[in-house]
Amino acid sequence: MTTFSELGLKPELAQAVAELGFIQPTPIQEQAIPELIQNPRDLVGLARTGTGKTAAFGLPLLHFINPDLKFPQALVLCPTRELCIQISEDLKTFAKHLRGVNILPVYGGSSISLQIRELRRGIQVIVGTPGRLNDMIERGALKLGEVQTVVLDEADEMLNMGFREAIDTILAETPKEKKTWLFSATMPDGVARISRSYMKDPITLSIKGTAEGESKIDHFYCVVQARDRYPALRRIVDAHPDIYGIIFCRTKLETQEVSDHLIRDGYMANAIHGDLSQQQRDLVMKRFRSKQIQMLVATDVAARGIDVDDVTHVLHYQAPDEPEAYTHRSGRTGRAGKNGISILFMHAKETGKLRVIERLTQKKLIYLPVPAGVDVLKNQLLSFATKLKNTETANVVPAEYLGVLKEAMGEMTSEEMLEKFMALNLAKLFADYSRSPDLNVSNKPRERSERPERDYAEATGDKHTYFVSIGRMDNVDPGQLLRILCDQLNTDRTHIGKIDLKHNFSFVQIIGLEPTEVMNSFKGFTNRGRPVRVNQAENESGAGGSHSFGSGEERSFGGERKSFGDRKPYERKSFGGSSSSGDRKPYERKSFGDSSSSGERKPYERKSFGDSSSSGDRKPYERKSFGDSSSSGERKPYERKSFGDSSSSSDRKPYEKKSFGDKPSRRSTPPTENVGKGFGKPDKPEGGDWKNLMNEAPTQADRKKKFGKKKW
Repeated sequence: MTTFSELGLKPELAQAVAELGFIQPTPIQEQAIPELIQNPRDLVGLARTGTGKTAAFGLPLLHFINPDLKFPQALVLCPTRELCIQISEDLKTFAKHLRGVNILPVYGGSSISLQIRELRRGIQVIVGTPGRLNDMIERGALKLGEVQTVVLDEADEMLNMGFREAIDTILAETPKEKKTWLFSATMPDGVARISRSYMKDPITLSIKGTAEGESKIDHFYCVVQARDRYPALRRIVDAHPDIYGIIFCRTKLETQEVSDHLIRDGYMANAIHGDLSQQQRDLVMKRFRSKQIQMLVATDVAARGIDVDDVTHVLHYQAPDEPEAYTHRSGRTGRAGKNGISILFMHAKETGKLRVIERLTQKKLIYLPVPAGVDVLKNQLLSFATKLKNTETANVVPAEYLGVLKEAMGEMTSEEMLEKFMALNLAKLFADYSRSPDLNVSNKPRERSERPERDYAEATGDKHTYFVSIGRMDNVDPGQLLRILCDQLNTDRTHIGKIDLKHNFSFVQIIGLEPTEVMNSFKGFTNRGRPVRVNQAENESGAGGSHSFGSGEERSFGGERKSFGDRKPYERKSFGGSSSSGDRKPYERKSFGDSSSSGERKPYERKSFGDSSSSGDRKPYERKSFGDSSSSGERKPYERKSFGDSSSSSDRKPYEKKSFGDKPSRRSTPPTENVGKGFGKPDKPEGGDWKNLMNEAPTQADRKKKFGKKKW
């Protein structure tokens, strides 16, 4: 058995590894470390997440660092801030006995001025993200001309995040004569292109993992409807009371929504994604590592670098967009030699992705049904009993306080006390899962022509039809409605007849049960937060009546459709006409208020308002003056009169503009003299306005003050 002391490391590095408790290296460490120390060259290391790749490149990298040189000698590129911090912390732990070796993490979200200040103090190893490193190169603060080793960790994820141009820019600043080490869990085309462009005759180490290592993670999948993902997630979490896991989502929005729902339902959860600041991300990770958070909801990118040894479950809320991401997700559990569980929630139409994931991981995913409500309650009770049994009581509660408690309990028996204690702690779970529906969906596609035959006989007794206020708008199908009915009535499907599911309600036949019993069973029942009302159908034609549910002869619900004799064709009648005739007369348009009726339709006559005379010869329309009651066949020209002038004359006087409050007219000339000077514009008296103003302001200074010189 090979140990770290036999790999050729510096004594300081071997001592640091021994203090961490590591004795035997992992397969990737056992092959990569001696190769890189004894024969330094370019290398490609392929190993799944959690196999110790950080030590595989970190220990040889530190082995070649010269503490006397105060410039960057090694560069490590990684995709995310969390992974950058994780790698730098691991390297600092390995180099704690190497005096003079300084390691600096460089990533976005923190002060770039502080990072530049630390860089000027003399840094030998830089661990950074491509974006921040590229920014520092553009500012001229980072010089990579003396770098001897470049490490690309999680290279496939860096390419998926769009860092290809940034990586090319950074590698172009490094010297051609350098060692390039590339480590990844998968080998897509982009990673192969980088190896061809920037590496010279690299050696490839591909670690598939031993059978023991592969068996540390159990892979399962559940098939549910899309709308039931969150309820199924809750059941998995509640079925494992001691879960300490990570929930992976596709998008940042979905990550935050799932986290908010879990917190609202009383779970210790929090989200981590790209929209959080670095301080928020650090706080979330600190709480998760200290187990103040039971579940961490994360995106694929943000989860890179989450190196927590005790993660028991990885829950895939949805299948990843890239099948390779499943390997990185599931690698967050089963670390440091511990077992882990990976559960994938899928829709029935996503079975194609399942096959791709199985080919990629070379593992058969096992179908896991979503636990029923009864199973969840049993697991919770067993966990509660185990914790209660293993709780230490010695010297925890003083004897005098126990006496006070016993006195307060009175003559309550131990069984009653235990029952009340359970009700106090598990009341919400009993309320949620006592009548919970089945969320499982068959993952085997069924042909449209196939129809399962009934393997049961209907119950005997009277049939009654009921109105149920549950329909398709409540996202239920007939099968789900059948389960609700059976659960509420505490019966089996033999007592349920035909179900007619409408948009917002349903009609259901129930056999052999009394109506009062049925309606009382649904009192206070709610479905998805909406109260459910159940009433006996009003048009029901007695016990055992037959009703149509969309098949057979068309009949109204609850009775037969009656005939009302031979129906005559529809006749359109005049409004108010009560006569009926077989021969329909043409419609006659009559004047309002004209009660005469004639078979011959007269032409429409437009009459003056208030004129009651009627004539066959239509007179021309006469426009009359307002208030003029005289009528004449000859139309007079319109005369415009002055306001308030009651006299009428054919000779129209010109309009005279008068001064306000000036009763007598200022006109000094007859109106005829104003012709041609503008309509309605009276002549001003010669110098009238100016003379009045001059009398009010006799001085020249006042005149200039009131009438300054105009600027043209």
